[in-house]
Amino acid sequence: MELVKLVETTVRSENHRSPNKPIYLVGESLGGCLALAVAARNPDIDLALILANPATSVNKSSLQAVIPLLSLMPENLHFSGLLYILGLMTGDPLRMVFPNAEKGLPLQQRVGEILQGHVVLSSHLSIETLLWKLKMLQSVSTFSNSRLRAIKAEILVLSSGEVQLLSSQKECERLFHALPNCEIRKFTNSGYFLFLEGGVDLMTIIKGVRFYRRAKYLNHVLDYIPLTSLEYKKATEPLRWVDSTTCPVMLSTLEDGKIVRGLAGIPYEGPVLLVGYHMLLGIDTIPLVLHFMDEKNTILRPLAHPMMFKRPTGGNLPDISIYDIMRLLGGVPVSSINLYKLLSSKSHILLYPGGIREAFHRKGEEYKLFWSEQTEFVRAAARFGAKIIPFGVIGEDDIGQESYSGEYEAYCESKLTNDTGGEVANQPVHMPGILPKLPGRFYYLFGKPIETEGRYQELREKEKARELYLHVKSEVESYIAYLMEKRKSDPYRNILARLLYQATHGFTSEVPTFEL
Repeated sequence: MELVKLVETTVRSENHRSPNKPIYLVGESLGGCLALAVAARNPDIDLALILANPATSVNKSSLQAVIPLLSLMPENLHFSGLLYILGLMTGDPLRMVFPNAEKGLPLQQRVGEILQGHVVLSSHLSIETLLWKLKMLQSVSTFSNSRLRAIKAEILVLSSGEVQLLSSQKECERLFHALPNCEIRKFTNSGYFLFLEGGVDLMTIIKGVRFYRRAKYLNHVLDYIPLTSLEYKKATEPLRWVDSTTCPVMLSTLEDGKIVRGLAGIPYEGPVLLVGYHMLLGIDTIPLVLHFMDEKNTILRPLAHPMMFKRPTGGNLPDISIYDIMRLLGGVPVSSINLYKLLSSKSHILLYPGGIREAFHRKGEEYKLFWSEQTEFVRAAARFGAKIIPFGVIGEDDIGQESYSGEYEAYCESKLTNDTGGEVANQPVHMPGILPKLPGRFYYLFGKPIETEGRYQELREKEKARELYLHVKSEVESYIAYLMEKRKSDPYRNILARLLYQATHGFTSEVPTFEL
């Protein structure tokens, strides 16, 4: 308990200096147990715990059978026994090798260094020391488990899959269900010492979970930390297949009304509010966010469904971890408050008034807008003098054919709402069955920016706001119709034609499209 008190003293000192800020504790194995013990003893301090494979299950693990054997092991076998235990704990050393080899370090050198490290550590670690540490681990684990109900801290548990001595993933699931404010992220192919593996970046994990906050409560707008160039490249690599397969055509409209290829018509300076149609399963969002970053170095902040940011409470809702990429790229839960915060920070904002109802539409409802009668985004844009850019997008019918729509109940945000309730309700979501097609192409058209600066008083009037709202909606519908007609003349609409073009002109070359 001396270690617990030592950490506790530091925590209380830091809390005294900054009482309105959270204190982060990162613990691995024994460190995870210590962090839980400190949190249990200090429920009134705002703590955020990051626990990598916390050893809270040590008293139920196979280590219980190993401890008596260690004490009885002949002295001449101590070295081999310690080396074996270290091997079980660290797992496959190649996971720690390959990321470094990719950075230019010789593979043979890295393997040798890690294996030599095991040998050196084993030669300096005695059986007596190991037994002392294991008994301390048992003590702290028992204390932590007995006080889980007292823990109020926000907790992120990182769980490895390839752990032989401690059942990490099973134990982390137990903690997830036992602690009321707990998130879990699984690393199926990782070993016990997660932070030693080169492919694991704690800062990126924190950003993806949206675990960082500056004050008592998370502010999705102000607490967002943009990705570094290296993080962006690594995070978006698994998404590039969507862009490569659909080869999106991005068109924008200049101030003089001329339509050009690319995003030149999108202002660099915010606030800018992009309002458009949401394709099936929301597959249009990722290429859009990537192109804004790649072409304009502009972070596009999508207003997304709240289920992407809340711990699921059961039912048919998916695991929240699949939405980490959306949070990494700047997604924000859709609400009037968050829209106002984004506008006040002069952001580029992506809004789908049709929301999840549009993205999960029924068979035969392609390219139909499901917008409410609320005009909230118009008044919000006018309050901050934002430019509204309507846009249309098509292509969902070129990648798959909707065969049926199943139905399940979930909390569905079909439109922008105020935060006092009313529009968020338990509505049916239609899960589509999709028959894949040979991929076609995505087409986006961004209209001429609509100025709202200086029109706040005018657009406070209900009729004026509705008039502009209907104009934006009409523009989106007209852009969809324009793209539907123009794509008929695109000789590279089919993926085979695009592959042939790239084979002769280079796979990084821009594939032409219809004449503008």
